[in-house]
Amino acid sequence: MDLDDYLARWQALHGGYDPRAARLTGAWLRVVHRVATPLAARRVSPDAVTWSSLVPAAAAVATAYAGGRWPILGAFLVVAGGVLDGVDGAVAAMTDRSTRFGFVLDSLADRVVDGLLLMSLWLLGAPGGLAIGAGAALVLLEYTRARAGFAGMSEIGIVTVGERPTRLVLAAMTFLVCGLVPGHEAVAAAGAGATLAACLAGLAQLLPVVRRTLR
Repeated sequence: MDLDDYLARWQALHGGYDPRAARLTGAWLRVVHRVATPLAARRVSPDAVTWSSLVPAAAAVATAYAGGRWPILGAFLVVAGGVLDGVDGAVAAMTDRSTRFGFVLDSLADRVVDGLLLMSLWLLGAPGGLAIGAGAALVLLEYTRARAGFAGMSEIGIVTVGERPTRLVLAAMTFLVCGLVPGHEAVAAAGAGATLAACLAGLAQLLPVVRRTLR
């Protein structure tokens, strides 16, 4: 499946949202398509790719616990996990193996990874209350979108500032700076605070769209 066909399939699976309308989304999907193409050619299971996305996140926790310069490696692990998170859906779309169970499994894996990354920020020095607050805001954002879909909102509606790619970028940047800067507790706190702010802002963006759509 070439890139144009993949983007069209992705658009159909995401309520008609055109990924070309957002430059960052389009660029991200191009990277995902490139990585997914050889896996799809080898008929790798999309569920296997989903499970594999947990490995970099767990390894990133280990680098946060180790401290020192290890969080620099953690930054690359966060990015690798994010790519795998997109690749599973791409492989499913490109091999016509999208399933409802795969959708549920992907969502579950995403929440596990979110939790592991927030744990990592705490290990890097972010206050526990701030990390918990960021997690609560994240869950509220994702839960609102999930319930909106259950209530009949088939389209994405809006790509908010609190979406998962933004959170992964914030986590990767926090890991990187924490590995480069000694005494990095303030950096970890800033990363957790930025995640909290992004999720709350995303929720504020999403709720009016959900209200208009479901009237």
